This record gives sequence, C-alpha cells and structure tokens, in this order.
Amino acid sequence: MSSGTEQFQAQINGLAATKEELIPLAFSGFAHFTAMQVRNRKVKGLDLHLARLQAASAAFYGRALSDEVLKSYIKTAINAGPEDQSLMVTVFSRHGEFTAQSMDVEPAVLVRTALPSDGPQGPLRLSAVAHERPLANIKHVGEAGKTFYLHEAIRQGFDDAVFVDRQGRLSEATIWNIVFWDGETVIWPIAEMLTGTMMGIVRRQLERLGVPQRHEEITIARLSEIKGAAVMNSWTPAMPVKAIASTLIPEARSFINLLHKAYEAEPAYSL
Repeated sequence: MSSGTEQFQAQINGLAATKEELIPLAFSGFAHFTAMQVRNRKVKGLDLHLARLQAASAAFYGRALSDEVLKSYIKTAINAGPEDQSLMVTVFSRHGEFTAQSMDVEPAVLVRTALPSDGPQGPLRLSAVAHERPLANIKHVGEAGKTFYLHEAIRQGFDDAVFVDRQGRLSEATIWNIVFWDGETVIWPIAEMLTGTMMGIVRRQLERLGVPQRHEEITIARLSEIKGAAVMNSWTPAMPVKAIASTLIPEARSFINLLHKAYEAEPAYSL
C-alpha cells in the first residue's frame, strides 16, 4: 500500500497492511496511540512518544515493545513518505478486545501517515462541559465522548469544548491540553488528564528558558483572573483561546509567542 513517497500509508509491524488486516481494526477499542507531525523527516519529542507507548502497552497488555522496534516501524513509514507528514502509531492486540488472550501478549503496531497539518485557525471559543475521560492518563482509541462534545459545542456556536471534572476543575479540551497565563507565569491545570507530548516539550523548554511555571486548580470562577489561555496538541504548541463558556479571555500575544518559542527550541530527531 506504499511506494515511493506516498502521502497516505498503513503499515503493520513495518509491512504494508492488507485490507484483511485493517478491517478488524475498525471494530477494535482496546488499543492506544500517539500522533506526531513529521517535518523534514524529523520528529520532535520522540522520547515522549516512545515513553507514552511503552507505559500504555504495559498497562493494556502487560508488556511493551522496545524503543528500537518502535523506532524501526516509525522510520520505515517516514522514509516511505514525503518529508512532511502527519504520522500516527497505534498499538493493538491481534487477539481482539473481548478475550483473555488480549492481555499479556506482544502487541502489534499500526503506523498510518497522512498529509501534514498545523491544526485549525484560532482563536477558539470553548464551551465548558462536565466530563471526565476514562483512563485519562492513556491516549486510547474509542472515545466517542470527545467527538460528541465537540459536535455539541459547535451546535451551540463554540469552536470546541473544555472538560470540567466533578470537583469543578478545568482539565483538558477534547483533543487538546489547555494552559493558562497570569501575565508572568505559565499555569498548568491540576486535574486528571492526558499529559500530551506537546505539553511535555513545552514544559521542559520553558524550564530551560527560565520561564516560571506552576500547577494550580483552575475553575470557571477563576477565569476572570486569567490573562491568557491556549490549547496545544501535536498540531501546534499554542492555539489562542478567546473565551471559555461566557468568560472572555485576553489573547495575550506575548504568551502565545512564548509557547511557540519553547516549541521551536526543542531539537528535532532524525530516526
């Protein structure tokens, strides 16, 4: 299914996937993944992607593939495609999701590639939704809630949605981490959430740049104190947020630029 520099590929364990191999995956919910942007055949935060896959595989299947094996599959896909592309690595069990055999087995790896993406245009208006993702610390498949609440937000005139947990804390957006600014310090919310790879990149580079950071519980009531907000994922280190629910938030261009500067400081890895 791939030759030359095709933009759309699907490989399982480094080999072109057949239709017969892909059909069962359409019904599989017992899998986890990571998504990345490839530029000039290089990836930023590769160590974070590998650590995510290792931890999730250990939790789901009782074992994990080595970094060397995972990197070989990623490299094969990158080299078979164009210099710039989107790439998703999904780890799954060939034994399915409803059998005891799906645990404590060596998982398989699906690597898919597509056109590169920089995400939607901002700034975004977010609705606030009472929701807590199951297994929030794992980036797993089959989460209908995220898409449902995104669609609900759009129907209500918003661009996307941010989740509020049972304690009233803002945690994460549908497919984004969220971050705040008080005019001097970058504020990461305290709540159960997925620690994104972009979040990991930005945090360590802000630390290297000497930018103050702290973790706090952020509630809807506290939003009036906020001087800026942004969401981030593999597409972008900073998409400005201009409103959450009925609270307007300053765009804080210096804050957005700072997050982009942190991402640009991260070295890109060539496999």
